[in-house]
Amino acid sequence: MEMMNPQEIRIEDYTYNLPPERIAKYPLEDRDHAKMLYYAEGNIESYDFTDMPSLLPSNSVLVMNTTKVIRARLTFFRQTGARIEVFCLEPYSPSLYELSLSTKHEVIWHCLVGQSRKWKEEYLYQPLADGTLLKVSRVDVHCTSGSLIRFEWSNEMTFGELLEHLGELPIPPYLNRDTEESDLRDYQTVYAREEGSVAAPTAGLHFTEDLLSRLKEKGVEQIPITLHVGAGTFLPVKSATMGGHEMHTEVIEVRLSSLQSIYNALLEKRPIVSVGTTSTRTLESLYYMGIQVIESANDPLSVPQWIPYETTTTASTEEAIKALIDYLEDKGVDRLFGQTQLIIVPGYAYKLVDYLITNFHQPNSTLLLLVAAFIGSDWHKIYDFALRNNYRFLSYGDGSLLKKRQVSSNV
Repeated sequence: MEMMNPQEIRIEDYTYNLPPERIAKYPLEDRDHAKMLYYAEGNIESYDFTDMPSLLPSNSVLVMNTTKVIRARLTFFRQTGARIEVFCLEPYSPSLYELSLSTKHEVIWHCLVGQSRKWKEEYLYQPLADGTLLKVSRVDVHCTSGSLIRFEWSNEMTFGELLEHLGELPIPPYLNRDTEESDLRDYQTVYAREEGSVAAPTAGLHFTEDLLSRLKEKGVEQIPITLHVGAGTFLPVKSATMGGHEMHTEVIEVRLSSLQSIYNALLEKRPIVSVGTTSTRTLESLYYMGIQVIESANDPLSVPQWIPYETTTTASTEEAIKALIDYLEDKGVDRLFGQTQLIIVPGYAYKLVDYLITNFHQPNSTLLLLVAAFIGSDWHKIYDFALRNNYRFLSYGDGSLLKKRQVSSNV
């Protein structure tokens, strides 16, 4: 049967009724005691996350997104008292997260500005503890994502320290509550290291140091990668078909040592277990980066949204990852910096991921489409099971461990 054009997929076919009371507003006190739906070969069983070591093959590798959520939401007030909210999305100058967050005195970021029409003055100010001021202004440059905002200050704090001092941690809007002190701990994975996200890779919130230790004792290798999660992760699909939906560009950082570990796992036929949709999109994007290296593309480390459905390459996954490793080694760098708009929808052929650990996602979302691409039409079955069995949904809710199902249709 001929596969449907992925751009013609209707989002209304990927929805379900999510009662508001099923949305978890807070996590469980013990992260790893959340329920974990286990799906394999069409069968569903219910466990807790503490049971994971008994379910994963001992030779598997666990790939985790080590991004850390920053306090990206800043509030300023006009002289009239009008509140202006500035939500930092991603750095513009310097453009690398690590460099921008360690910069002093001046940076420029892509931002969303709340109550933008009320911002009449050239500058807005925020007093700092030492009596100096943080000054913000618009940069008159056209950009597709929000506004370019210049931040200027005179003391010796880095921009990361300023955000830590003045900013608020952004939690998902569907929680319908303000950020609380507990979120500073709860809305970070225990392995968060690389600052840059405005949303947590929430499948990883279920892991504890104890659970990671038990997985390591079993022989499960743990491989860090990074995708800085953008604000687009909260957005439902508003177009009737997927061709009208544009994925936000997100930044990927992967160390050469992690690439080599992934390559070795592929050669040794070890199952690759991806923690969350962000790790999954990163892993699958690495394949297409490697393909673009093989094909000598002008910008091989930038993955367009629809590339999987347009490319005709016959290169294997091992060949693609090896090409990427060789590319970095030839350039004498030990870390990949790239970006991806990759969208994974039914009909997508997964290249690296064998198991997916993920939460239960919003209706009409690209995250739900990614799950449907992984297990086919059985996504209906696992969501029905979760709803009937009192699973908690979305970022602070329960989760699932899914074994990839070979699917050929687009349902």
